[in-house]
Amino acid sequence: MRIISGRSGAKSITATGTFTGQVLQDPVITDRSDVKINTVLFTPCSRTYWHHHSGGQILQVFRGKGYVCGADGTPRVITEGDTVWIEPGERHWHGGTAESLLGHTAITLGDTEWLEEVSDDEYAAAADAENA
Repeated sequence: MRIISGRSGAKSITATGTFTGQVLQDPVITDRSDVKINTVLFTPCSRTYWHHHSGGQILQVFRGKGYVCGADGTPRVITEGDTVWIEPGERHWHGGTAESLLGHTAITLGDTEWLEEVSDDEYAAAADAENA
């Protein structure tokens, strides 16, 4: 058994390379090969690249409003209190809306494969779908 009180003691990091915009991460559990847990804060308009996880991913939203978009290309709005289950291997992205930050805890099972950047047009489609 392992109890992690509050933050793990690791420093917050600015996520780069597989994110668009300013994204901050607080590592919680990162030393295991089968599960990683990070608290992530997306500023407005920031987002992940397209990616998928070999064992799936759970997102627990604790602040703000954002989008999650799966392989079907249909963006969905997520808000504080929502929990999202992303199936193993499902191509997806997630991030903040244009007007709101998004804070979530990401529980990643297995490996992550990062893909291409979410285009500005793909991101704009999320905002259009929300306002439709």
